[in-house]
Amino acid sequence: MTRHFHLLLALAIVVAMPLFMQSGSLASEVLIFGLAAMGCNLLLGYTGLLSFGQGIFFGLGSYTIGLLLTRWPLPMPLALAAAVAMGAAGAAIVGWVAIRQRGTYFVMLTLAFAQMFYFIAYSASGLTGGDNGLLDIPRPSLAVAGHTLWPLATPWQYYGFVAVLFLAAFWFLRRVCDSVFGRTLLAVRDNEERAAAVGYDLRLLKLQAFVISGAVTGLAGALHAMMTGIAPLSNAEYHTSEMILVMTVIGGTGNLLASVLGAAFYVLLGDWLSTLWPRWLLLLGVVLMVVSLGLQRGLWGLGESLWGLVRRKAPKDASSAGLNATGDNA
Repeated sequence: MTRHFHLLLALAIVVAMPLFMQSGSLASEVLIFGLAAMGCNLLLGYTGLLSFGQGIFFGLGSYTIGLLLTRWPLPMPLALAAAVAMGAAGAAIVGWVAIRQRGTYFVMLTLAFAQMFYFIAYSASGLTGGDNGLLDIPRPSLAVAGHTLWPLATPWQYYGFVAVLFLAAFWFLRRVCDSVFGRTLLAVRDNEERAAAVGYDLRLLKLQAFVISGAVTGLAGALHAMMTGIAPLSNAEYHTSEMILVMTVIGGTGNLLASVLGAAFYVLLGDWLSTLWPRWLLLLGVVLMVVSLGLQRGLWGLGESLWGLVRRKAPKDASSAGLNATGDNA
């Protein structure tokens, strides 16, 4: 029941955004970073792994689709699939090394990989464009045998394409989290020693979570590059990893829809604050500190608390109304 309810909520979000937002590009950006945050949440919320390497997978997706659509032209669906595969491959490499440590040392390893990937991307200017990034990335329509099935010329047409992929990824991640594998990840998160004593291969489970997370994040990076038309070096910076991590924590860990909520909050608030003051990042930092100090379970946890108060208050109001009616009749 919960799975279907969450799928309906995700569908409602996708349908509602065009009704309340004027910018198709901004709406696409919300879903794209929602994808990236969901990938991060699989590691943090379900496996207990605080990774600063998400920017690696995001950047790999951006660079892969940029190269395949500009220098070695491939059909767009194949280029997207290659970006997903590259994100998964990068995550497999990072995860294979990082999961050998725990706690602070695990975090340091993922941060070191993020820094290393950034300097490799910066130095390999012949492949990545260096500081300028890859420019003029096209956004070809979805076509088969020369027949256009889905044009992607306008921002809202592209939003529809992103929305379909977002819903497909959300459905897939929900299946993963609700499966035996997902429940095992929760056991690893809560008590690694007990999970190991039962007989689970902790390294294999963590590596599998890394690969799935990297694939979803690589898809997000590819979609972002197609939306903006560039694969900038900033996509490979560790700041991108921090941003994705902040979105995940703000929304709430351990819930995929919360990741979308956190991404929407971060993207839309940043867009609004940027119209108020050029140094809007200072204002955003203050807001994030307030959220972090006051909302330990994120925005999703706040919503659950408010809904619980409403449900507890409703029966009391009904009981009071019944007592008043009894007293009036007497």
